[in-house]
Amino acid sequence: MKTIEVQLTVSPEYGDILTAELAESGFESFVETDEGLNAYIAETDFNPSAFQSIIDKYAGQTAIVYQVGTLEKRNWNEEWERNYPPIDVRDAIRVRASFHAPEPSFRYDIVINPKMSFGTGHHETTSMMLEHQLSVDAAGRSVLDVGSGTGILAILAALQGAERVVAFDIEEWAVENARENAVLNGCPQIEVFQGMIDQVGADERFDIVLANINRNVLLQDIPAYVQRLKPGGTLLVSGFYEYDAPDIEQKAKTEGLTKTARLTRNNWASIRFMK
Repeated sequence: MKTIEVQLTVSPEYGDILTAELAESGFESFVETDEGLNAYIAETDFNPSAFQSIIDKYAGQTAIVYQVGTLEKRNWNEEWERNYPPIDVRDAIRVRASFHAPEPSFRYDIVINPKMSFGTGHHETTSMMLEHQLSVDAAGRSVLDVGSGTGILAILAALQGAERVVAFDIEEWAVENARENAVLNGCPQIEVFQGMIDQVGADERFDIVLANINRNVLLQDIPAYVQRLKPGGTLLVSGFYEYDAPDIEQKAKTEGLTKTARLTRNNWASIRFMK
């Protein structure tokens, strides 16, 4: 059976959005590239009009260039392994797939087998969130992971000793993947559900809230995160460009938060706040 490969050139802030939309329409795997992403689907499942409708939906918001091609059958596991090297964060965290050998020299050994090719720690926003987490004491604490993806941030919190970790995502595949990865890492305290922030009880309170999403969602939902954050609690955010940081900081300040740390990498930013 042949496979359709769609090579998309698109700005990074729309990469995750298009990945989610294409996944809903039947695309099975994705690879991030310097230009955007490549998406793959069985030739028999490819619907050109459905694909074009997704492109048209966002074409007015950002420039999208794409090329559709056909690939012969190939060993996708081998392709995936070749394109998924382990990463390390501050010589303390190692993120790897299950086919990589463990490295006992790292304090935290995280195994992530993604169904999609993001949320593995390779993207700057994820690695900066992991780095921030190293400076936050999660032992015995409660943690909320917003838009959890593969569950990587929730898993680190659990490995740090968090007593309870609640994670959620709007995508069904992400919820399934986060649950699988939680089991791989021996983290039974992680609860994962499909939904949004308003499905977390307004009376619930967490010591730490993790939100690696995007600028618009953060600006909209920071008040909801703060409502569910205990006094003295920590909010870690990322998923936005460095030039968007002032807007995020102002919104957080309006909600009574104090900025305590900020990281930037390749024009991306991540900020730590305290309530």
